[in-house]
Amino acid sequence: MAATIVSVINQKGGTGKTTTTINLGSALRKLGKRVLLLDLDPQANLSYSLGITEPETTLADVFTGHQKLVDCIQERDGLFVAPGSNELVDIEISLVNQPEREQFLQRLLEELPAYDYILIDCPPSLSLLTVNALVASQEVLIPLQMEVLTLQGLGQILNTVQQIKTTFNADLKVKGIVVVMYDKRRKLSTEIEDYLKENLEEYIFQQRIRLNVKLAEAPSFGQSVLDYDASSHGAKDYLALAKEFISLG
Repeated sequence: MAATIVSVINQKGGTGKTTTTINLGSALRKLGKRVLLLDLDPQANLSYSLGITEPETTLADVFTGHQKLVDCIQERDGLFVAPGSNELVDIEISLVNQPEREQFLQRLLEELPAYDYILIDCPPSLSLLTVNALVASQEVLIPLQMEVLTLQGLGQILNTVQQIKTTFNADLKVKGIVVVMYDKRRKLSTEIEDYLKENLEEYIFQQRIRLNVKLAEAPSFGQSVLDYDASSHGAKDYLALAKEFISLG
């Protein structure tokens, strides 16, 4: 069976995008799934957070044709990772002149062995790399903080998804919105969540990701929160999210 390819996107930095990619991936792996993470963000925070600080080959080498994607992949605690690097900024510039530039990543992924899920950590911008990820994906996952300014960004993300769906990838759909950094003590969190439920057609995951210090600590140890502290709220929340994620098909 072909992998389910999921782009994890948010235009705003610091929104839990990378944290969600890593920890949802780790939770899916603990539920018996074979998972590949693609670090498509030039900041390479995903790679660093899993202890991959100086990879010999990265996705930048794959995009230039110097390496095959399968040779770039590393294993970390049962997760498979294709590392990123800041050289992806230059790759984006060079892609502009490529024929069928929007399908470049899609063609690369066709060469891979079997995975259950491929999660793509996209850049925090609606760039050509992000477009490549969306064209290659079947699903989009949107981590969202309960802040007023995030609502404006959400509208832009949904518009972009619709444009990609219309132009390049008719099968693309929004899997759902994940509420992250949730603090039930803040009235604003509840108000924004209620607003989303009333005004959006997109699915909002019932499992919220609570604010949790262990989520912030785990990258310093090069681990997902599930490997760093399985008893933490962060680990429990992402495991429950993974179960809900699978149940949606």
